[in-house]
Amino acid sequence: MRRLTLAYLRTESGSGLVLPVAAVAAISLATSGYAAPYREFLAMPIAARLGDFAETMSVAGWARALLMPVFFLVLGMELKFELLRGELSNPRRLALPALAALGGLIAPAAVFLAVGLGRGGVSQGWTIGCATDGAAALAALTLAGPKLSQALRVLLICVALIDNIAAMLAASALGAGDLHVPMMLGAGAALVALALVSRWRRAPFLFYALGFVVVWGFTLKSGLDPALAGVASAFTVPVGARRLGQESMLKYFMDSLHPYVAFAVLPFFVFTAAGFSLHHFHLRDLAAPGPTGVMLALALGKPLGVFGACLAAISLKAARRPTGTTWRELLGVAALCGVGFTVSYFIADASQTSAATIRAAILIGSALAATAGVWLLSPPRRPAI
Repeated sequence: MRRLTLAYLRTESGSGLVLPVAAVAAISLATSGYAAPYREFLAMPIAARLGDFAETMSVAGWARALLMPVFFLVLGMELKFELLRGELSNPRRLALPALAALGGLIAPAAVFLAVGLGRGGVSQGWTIGCATDGAAALAALTLAGPKLSQALRVLLICVALIDNIAAMLAASALGAGDLHVPMMLGAGAALVALALVSRWRRAPFLFYALGFVVVWGFTLKSGLDPALAGVASAFTVPVGARRLGQESMLKYFMDSLHPYVAFAVLPFFVFTAAGFSLHHFHLRDLAAPGPTGVMLALALGKPLGVFGACLAAISLKAARRPTGTTWRELLGVAALCGVGFTVSYFIADASQTSAATIRAAILIGSALAATAGVWLLSPPRRPAI
């Protein structure tokens, strides 16, 4: 089972190198003479109709509402696997990433609220700094320390999995609009049907695909964030094999979807979400409570929360320090947890705080966290703390 985790990490870290390219391309186009065509492309309406289902959204809207739920479907399946058969299935190994993830949720939220409430009463968007872009963070870790203990990589991805889903759930709950109870009941009924299908080991894969689509459609129309459909559906996928001697169905779905998510879904979403014009951007705009809170939450709050929780857990003997690691390396991984990037863009959009200054703050805060993490992890290393 450990091979699945390692394969996932290799794909995730590889895709992390593509994401900055997508962000640079988006910002370059938004700043260049092609800014108007770029904006027109993102705003281009696309209509979808299937029976009684009809929806019209822009390209950027479909990227968020249709593609990102697939990302959270894969994220949810990975978390389920880790809880049942992976690194988090062992209670002795679960304590450290679980407590680190908790610290990675509390501290950045506290930093953002302290800045926002102390400088103008801004509280919306506190979930932005709670996210971790596992792909970008793992790419930075791989470049900084390719020979580091595998336990550090596992800790990083476990924190990212837990915190991303928690941040998405919180942002979705806070940003929910008018709810339509019949559609919510429809989504619930579709989930129950999927859960029943999962008990039929030889159920055709098409049943799962149709079930995911139905849950997504009802969730979209219910007023809830469609990403919730991905997470909820993930936990209906059985971890067992269809037949004796075959691989886990969960593993099959993950292996099938993850390359598309890593190298197509996430880069395209970044391309639609990260663009802002440098011509209309001024550094003084970052001094506003919202952008300042986001930058400090990512670059300071997230690392301190993750490392502080690790330090407390290990000192109190609630968890063990990963074998072959130093405190400096743990601090470096904690810093990389502050690379919010793609998921922070998504959370900002979900919380309706995706202004250009916030997008810039996410980029700067993530870059500062990545720089600190790479510096702490890069050889030659100083003596262990």
